[in-house]
Amino acid sequence: MVNDDKIRSAFENKTWQEIKVTDSWQIFKIMAEFVDGFEKLAKIGPCVSIFGSARTSHDNKYYQMAVKIGELLTERGYGVITGGGPGIMEAGNKGAFEAGGKSVGLNIELPFEQFHNRYIDRDKLMEFDYFFVRKVMFMKYSQGYIVLPGGFGTLDELFEAITLIQTGKIARFPIVLVGSDYWKGLLDWVEQTILKEKNISPEDLNLYRIVDTAEEAAEHIFRFYDKYVLKPNF
Repeated sequence: MVNDDKIRSAFENKTWQEIKVTDSWQIFKIMAEFVDGFEKLAKIGPCVSIFGSARTSHDNKYYQMAVKIGELLTERGYGVITGGGPGIMEAGNKGAFEAGGKSVGLNIELPFEQFHNRYIDRDKLMEFDYFFVRKVMFMKYSQGYIVLPGGFGTLDELFEAITLIQTGKIARFPIVLVGSDYWKGLLDWVEQTILKEKNISPEDLNLYRIVDTAEEAAEHIFRFYDKYVLKPNF
């Protein structure tokens, strides 16, 4: 019923004044989220974003791997950014927090399943209304993406990063997929269907790396930046 009401509302005739007032105030709210995010995240230093399902339980092997990844990144001076919620996001924050590193949460307000976890540094928790603003923050302030099993939201973040690198809109950075069994079907389809149809180039398959352990995931980040003689600055 709620969704039906939203659909009907979208097609209701509105006066120009109603549209103008609503859109104008929305612009200011969007600007406020960008400004707040830029000001806070610019001070944090090099970070790696960890993505994955909010529904992953504590006893799941990928939860434990995300905790370990957070720890390993922290040991080398990187901060950890997650979506701030439960599941894999909580695990990444937990690993960084308990290892004494910087633990950042970019939480999104949703009607269900999303609430911020307790392993985020108090001064590094940000709340967002708009997905697109939050996605800009991930992209702008991450030195790498580590992507564990997740759903549509995880896929959205993954493919946006790949697209921006592929099209040259951002500089290349490491993208690591954890769990070859989980990702195999998707990546086989990318290679056997999308590539076969020539909708991508063969070199596009090199934009991401598949691993099966926390150590391999973290090490790929480290090797990438050792190659370019870049070091975390904190």
